[in-house]
Amino acid sequence: MDRLAADRMFAQVVRLGGFSAAAKQLGTSPGQASKLVSWLEAHLGVRLLNRTTRAISPTAEGEAYYTRISAIIEQLDDLDDSLRDAGQNPRGQVRLTAPLTFGTVQLMPALADFARQHPGIGLEVHFTDSYMGLAEHGFDAAIRIGQPADSTLKARKLGVMRIQVVAALGYLKARDVPRRPADLAGHDIVTDLNFARPDAWNFRDRGEPVLLDLPGRLRFGNAEACVIAAEAGLGITRVPDFISAPAIRAGRLVEILAKYRDGESGVYAMTPSGRHMTSRLRVLLEFLRDRWGPDHDWSN
Repeated sequence: MDRLAADRMFAQVVRLGGFSAAAKQLGTSPGQASKLVSWLEAHLGVRLLNRTTRAISPTAEGEAYYTRISAIIEQLDDLDDSLRDAGQNPRGQVRLTAPLTFGTVQLMPALADFARQHPGIGLEVHFTDSYMGLAEHGFDAAIRIGQPADSTLKARKLGVMRIQVVAALGYLKARDVPRRPADLAGHDIVTDLNFARPDAWNFRDRGEPVLLDLPGRLRFGNAEACVIAAEAGLGITRVPDFISAPAIRAGRLVEILAKYRDGESGVYAMTPSGRHMTSRLRVLLEFLRDRWGPDHDWSN
């Protein structure tokens, strides 16, 4: 039996938590997947997996073997990719993970354009706000918003993101339009709970930080929901500009207090440090960087 195929199957079973998912990923049957891992266990003379009716998990020996064999398989794949990349058009699949709202609102239209331009490259994208490790889930890259926190990954900046304070024009006509951050007191506030401190609104006035405590009556754990509430005239909200952009572009919302914005953050592609980057991933990240460069206006 093919030792490398058995090692690959074992690594996928541990990574994905089951034979069916691993078999699907590698294009075979669950029965063949089980045979490969059983052969590997017999060949090594040690039990690698705990098998129950409810779950499959690595034994202590299996965990140690998984750590080492995963690194070896990754190196082999990197070598294969580097040789395939030489002198040919990029082909193959790129696996990404991306935040749900940013992914559907901004990333997906970009990926649709990319897919039309590069028919040889396949895309598998998981949209979720949960943190998903690249190695554990077999991703080539993760699209993440904000300052990178994982020092084990390499960050490539694709674009910038700013926080906007927005409201419907009808709401602003019915109330006094805030001219300075302090004017927000007394206004109806729609709170985006995705912020680390949802009620703490940060501004900058002539270089000096301004912090306001603005709890809202309406509080949503989704920025798109906040935009919908603001469009309905229910108050003023603050959300990332890539979320408010379509509503501003359509005239359903307007930005206020723009000159008091408190800086900007980044949109990053996170990739494993020290790992060879395939040409297909490089082409995709360059496409996104060109599309979302540092001067990009999400509302255009």
